[in-house]
Amino acid sequence: MAFTGCKKEKEDEVNSVDKSGSIETVLSVEHLDTADILITKHKIWKDKKLFKEIIKKDTIPSLGDTLVGGEDGEGNDHIAKTKKDYEFFITVQ
Repeated sequence: MAFTGCKKEKEDEVNSVDKSGSIETVLSVEHLDTADILITKHKIWKDKKLFKEIIKKDTIPSLGDTLVGGEDGEGNDHIAKTKKDYEFFITVQ
């Protein structure tokens, strides 16, 4: 059974990076049973080469469960329990 209401969407995903000199960052959260893992990945690009990749994982508290509505492949509505997601707010200086 697949729920369309549960599919992951990437907002404002960058399709290409200026590799002559930039930092590419990806933030994500992996849900565990009692906690979540915040994953921060940085790729540092210089002169069109990957200079360094930094991956950091931190344990953060889970926000608990929530109910979401969705539709299966046959058009039937269902309610499913899923983990609440954190919202990301990023400031670049």
